Amino acid sequence: MVVAVGPCSSSLVIGNRELGCNGASLRHFNGLRPVENVQIAPAVRKTAPRIQRIKAMAASTVAAPKREKDPKKRVVITGMGVVSVFGNNIDTFYDKLLEGESGIGPIDRFDASTFSVRFGGQIHDFSSKGYIDGKNDRRLDDCWRYCLVAGKRALEDANLGPEVLDKMDKSRIGVLVGTGMGGLTAFSNGVEALIQKGYKKITSFFIPYSITNMGSALLAIDTGLMGPNYSISTACATANYCFYAAANHIRRGEAELVVVGGTEAAILPTGVGGFIACRALCQRNNEPQRASRPWDKNRDGFVMGEGSGVLIMESLEHAMKRGANIIAEYLGGSITCDAHHMTDPRSDGLGVSSCIKNSLEDAGVSPEEVNYVTAHATSTLAGDLAEVNAVKKVFKNTSEMKMNGTKSMIGHCLGAAGGLEAIATIKAITTGWLHPTINQDDLEPEVTIDTVPNVKKKHEVNVAISNSFGFGGHNSVVVFAPFNP
Repeated sequence: MVVAVGPCSSSLVIGNRELGCNGASLRHFNGLRPVENVQIAPAVRKTAPRIQRIKAMAASTVAAPKREKDPKKRVVITGMGVVSVFGNNIDTFYDKLLEGESGIGPIDRFDASTFSVRFGGQIHDFSSKGYIDGKNDRRLDDCWRYCLVAGKRALEDANLGPEVLDKMDKSRIGVLVGTGMGGLTAFSNGVEALIQKGYKKITSFFIPYSITNMGSALLAIDTGLMGPNYSISTACATANYCFYAAANHIRRGEAELVVVGGTEAAILPTGVGGFIACRALCQRNNEPQRASRPWDKNRDGFVMGEGSGVLIMESLEHAMKRGANIIAEYLGGSITCDAHHMTDPRSDGLGVSSCIKNSLEDAGVSPEEVNYVTAHATSTLAGDLAEVNAVKKVFKNTSEMKMNGTKSMIGHCLGAAGGLEAIATIKAITTGWLHPTINQDDLEPEVTIDTVPNVKKKHEVNVAISNSFGFGGHNSVVVFAPFNP
């Protein structure tokens, strides 16, 4: 408690609440010394018994967190779309994860023979047939091709094909698909043309296909969706930031439905070379399928992946009115910043632990209700343990908790990672099966949570959190649960 003596000597600040004769806000006094170190005016002392009563009342009214009940503000998942190293089908994607199959292999999209890292989660035999017309398909950066296919497949999964969308109010439907790197192929080709041939040889698509907002824009252009539309770029935390923002648009009544997720296509010389320069990548060229090994003592960096993961997030009221199949519920989320270092996490895990706590508060969930964590788990030396320590700070009893790392099989998909992992989280909720974290041969002793090593496990998910963190200290956590009417 802090007492601030100002123009009105009976003004009080109690915790984050203020009482005063003139109603003026005193929240800016919250950083003052504790009350025992402040000389209190006589007029204020007279109110002490009242302050004690208020504190007692506040303590007696503390209740367990309450989840949102208003169907206009409850956010549900009604469709999912994926483009991954395991293909474009949701069930196939998750079945491969459950089998513990690695999608990591040699890079053949460009000549990587001179690179110190020559492998990744590269997508092969990608098909956009039925989703992008041939002319545009040849022009588009892969980042936007993945976005369009995953977004349209998510709409199909939600029974929102063109014939249905055309009968809806499209001004109430938004698109928010972010990316960490943007159209990196288009950008690289444009720069190469400039250097080798001069500015007159730069394609007119150079800027439009490079900028990060183009995925959301192209998806809206193709579908006619006129609601909130932009992109978020917070490195590897991007997709979760998008989920959080989309849910808030729905809760504020600014949209009834949002097509939302992340997309990335950075396995090319610029992307791989750049991350090699950051000293972030694993260099196990002789055994790429065993390279990504979250929490294993012998981990030595992450493996690059690519793809897109998109959800249809919708108000419960809107979903029920149109008779949608509700897959799961988004309960809440949070975003914070470490404010510490461009690439390294805080050693004390404060940014992550506070993000988890805030997400549970937003979701109306107590820590005891959470029994599954889809971890960021990139397979880096510092990051893996920092995340575990933050989780253990929030969840005091982890004996019934499971935590796994999807990146052990598909690599780190950067801005799309949270989208793909949200789909894996929701599939765990709906199937009751958790995919393994593969390549766990020698677990770090600090990791005392069940990481589902090497073999899938049956587990009934009560509440799940999905973590994503990015360069710049960006932290994001989203909370999913089974849908209960």
